[in-house]
This record gives sequence, structure tokens and C-alpha cells, in this order.
Amino acid sequence: MDPITLEIIKNKLIGITEEMGVSLVRTAYSPNIKERKDCSCAVFDKRGRLTAQAEHIPVHLGAMPFAVKTIMDKDLKKGDVFILNDPYLGGTHLPDITLVSPVFDKELIGFVVTRAHHSDVGGKTPGSMPSDSIEIYEEGLIIPPVKIISEGKIQRDIMDLILSNVRTKKEREGDIKAQISANSIGKARFIDVYKKYPDFDQYTEEILNYSEKIVRKELKRMPDMKVRSEDYLEWEKLIKIRVEVEKKKDELFIDFSGTDKEISGNLNCVESITLSSVYYMIIGLMQRDLMINEGCYRPIKVKIPRGTILNAKKPKAVVAGNVETSQRIVDVLMDAFSKIVPERVIAQSQGTMNNIIIGGMHKNKSFTYYETIGGGMGASLFNDGESGVHSHMTNTLNTPVEALETEYPLRVLRYSLRDNSGGSGNYKGGNGIIREIQVLTDCIISIISERREIAPKGLFGGQDAKKGVNLLNGKKIPGKCTLKLKKGDIITIETPGGGGCSDNVPNRKL
Repeated sequence: MDPITLEIIKNKLIGITEEMGVSLVRTAYSPNIKERKDCSCAVFDKRGRLTAQAEHIPVHLGAMPFAVKTIMDKDLKKGDVFILNDPYLGGTHLPDITLVSPVFDKELIGFVVTRAHHSDVGGKTPGSMPSDSIEIYEEGLIIPPVKIISEGKIQRDIMDLILSNVRTKKEREGDIKAQISANSIGKARFIDVYKKYPDFDQYTEEILNYSEKIVRKELKRMPDMKVRSEDYLEWEKLIKIRVEVEKKKDELFIDFSGTDKEISGNLNCVESITLSSVYYMIIGLMQRDLMINEGCYRPIKVKIPRGTILNAKKPKAVVAGNVETSQRIVDVLMDAFSKIVPERVIAQSQGTMNNIIIGGMHKNKSFTYYETIGGGMGASLFNDGESGVHSHMTNTLNTPVEALETEYPLRVLRYSLRDNSGGSGNYKGGNGIIREIQVLTDCIISIISERREIAPKGLFGGQDAKKGVNLLNGKKIPGKCTLKLKKGDIITIETPGGGGCSDNVPNRKL
């Protein structure tokens, strides 16, 4: 393989995903996509293997291969676009809608994929993220893999079926069409690259192999050992996530046996979410630039017992598993790897996405507002943690105050860092955020948040961060709740900070 050509093709593929993302953000209707950029794009080879992705949302990207696999045995034709959101058939949670487009030249040559969080897909509460769902049917419309476009023609009956089950029809149709447009751009660019390089398939194969080689080389630099760790989610009782990590030569074996069983709540997650969290964590440990693709994951063997909270069975509710349980998986893995490569990890970050969903009617029109709020990043042995950022499995922006107040009947009264909420140590954890919103109409709010009972932990003797706090009109409310609000009510979300880090590293010389 010519190394220069290999590098050119590699960067062209990454460029395709980035251009798809720009197109999607610019043409989307909802602030959740056009302002917060809660969306992701990737390209796959003709065998359905992840080949390139943009630096978008980790929890989306690691699960995308499952979506492609679900359509591999379908009747694929030129001009088709498949739509799906079923977490048990390649999705993550129902608000994340995925569009998969097979790419044809004379034959199938690959796939382009977009995934975006839609701020409403039906269900029992506005925003489709109720705090108390037990079954997935309460969380919104379930879309199995079906063609939204067949041989270039939009399937109006499928589109109408979707729009008949959501609260914000114009916004949903606009966002779906933005995804269709982004996929169209991705297909055109993919075909251009494919035609330009006659040995394209051989080069993409080598790209996957090269990523695998880098990961294996990095793993060899880590000491061989077996470690265990556990952490907890907050529900009616604490829910244990347990992991055993064995580093052996150039492979990792990760076993979640001993994790608690699935629950009658929505902190359950599907297998793809757990794998997303594992892949994110391992890639984060690498100390070299790396093109993220299927090759990176080959040295990683993961066991996720069926029927646990990390691999739930249908029809368990899963809407919070995507946003909250994924964060705790990272926390428990971070603790495990602190015993293997302490110089490469950080203290616990805020460990939650602080989901806030507000919806209702205003001026005879439905609205749904969705936001995840940043917090503190954990400190490391070498640096303070960042303040007021989204961490780990989320990579969105915030909704700017101007956009929020323009689009919704809401007023932002306060938006600031939460002073002294990060843990102290040789290096300090980052501070959380205070977001205070007044509702200007009667509405319903759902809050799904963690780290309200158990603080983010410090590392190597560093201090724990402050726990998060949710307030309604100044009075404390639970971390997970769905409430009716009256015009003038004020919601305050004080997000957790990140843990501090000292240098009391046990049994290791750095």
C-alpha cells in the first residue's frame, strides 16, 4: 500500500463525515440539532464495518454499527434510505433517530449514516424522556428499520405515520429531511472517492488493519494485570455496576459479570450503549493520534451478561440508560484503569448529563425543549479539570440563551459556573454549572440526573466534588422527576463538579 495514498483516502473519509455533520447542523429545524449539535455522522464499508467517523457524540457513534447490521439483510437498492430508532434493533434510545443509506456505484460499495436526537418522538410526556417509564412503549414511537426513501422516492406513508405520533410535526419533518440531505451529500462524496481510487477496497481494509495495529501496540505498553471496580447508579435503591478488566499482552478482556439485574425503571441500557462506553474509554487511553474505526475495537473482548442493567431485554425502558448509565460505565472503567495506567486517567467527572425536558402548549402550538447541562471534569495527575463542559459520553454544545428564549416560552435567569464545586487536591476538579430557568407558560418538566446522592470521587487522595442539586422555586426536588409547572415557576439545576487529584498513587512509579 502506498502510504501517501492511504493517508489521503483516510482523511477524505473523515472529511465526508465532517461535511455531513456541517450539512445536518445547518439545515436542521430544531435548536437541539442546529445549536447543540446533538447529532453524529459516520461511513461504513460494504461489509457494514465502521470505517470513519467525525468527532461527534461518543454514545451515538459506538452504537452505530448495530444500526447498519440490522439492514444488511434487507432488500438494498440504489436510492434507498432506512430509518430506525428501536434500541433493541440498532438504536440507542427512542429520541435518537438513525438514517442509514446504502451507497451504490455499479454495486454496493458502503453505507453513510446520520443519527440525531429529536426533541420529541411521542410517548407519555413532552420530549419523550419521562423520568418514571417502566416499558419502552411509554417513551415514544418505536420505528423498526424501514425505508423512508425507496429508490429515490420518499415514502410519504411512513413519514406521515411518524409525524402522526409526535408533538412537534414541522420540526420533526424538517430534522428528518436534514438527515436525508446529509446522507445524500455523504453518498455523493463517497462515490467520488471510490471512483478516484481503483484499489479503494484494499486501502479501506488496510485503514482498519492499521488502526488495529496502533491499538495493539499501545496496549502492549500497559502492564499486564487484572483489576476490579464497581460504582452505583441512583434509583429507588443503589444499582451496582461491576467490572473486571484484564490486560493481557495486546488485548483487553472486560467482564461486567456481577452487575445488578435490569430494573423496572429506565436506567437500563441495551448492549450497544455499553459497548459505546467501553470503546470510548479505551480510545481515550490511547496516546497516539488514531482514526477511530472497526479496527480499533478488535483487541477488545467484552462480556455483558444478558438481563442485567447493561444488557436489558425488551420491553424494558431504556431512555435514561443512554444518557446516564453510559456515564457511570465510564466512571467504573476509569477507576479500574487508574490501577493499570494511573498517568492516563482522570478523577471522576460530573457523571451525569443533567437532562432537562420541558414541553407543553404555548399560543396554540406545541413546544419541546431538551437540554443537557455541562459540569466539572475530573482532575488528572498533571492538570486541573475543565469547568462547565460536557464530559465523556456527551459532546454537545449548550443551547445559547438567545436561541432558547427566542424559540421557547422560557426565560434564563441565571447561567454561571458553580464556584467551589470541584474537588480539591494537587490539581483541582472543574466546577459545575448553575442554570436557572423560568417558565412563561404552564407546562410539564422531566428531569433525569445523577450524582445527587453520591458525589463524583476524587483520585489518588484528591477530594470528592460537590453533588448536584435540583430546585423548584428554591425547594429541593429529586434527581429524577416529572412535574407539572405553572407559569412563573423557576427551575434551578446546579450540576456536579469534577473530583480532585493528588499524587498518592499506590504501588506505582510514574
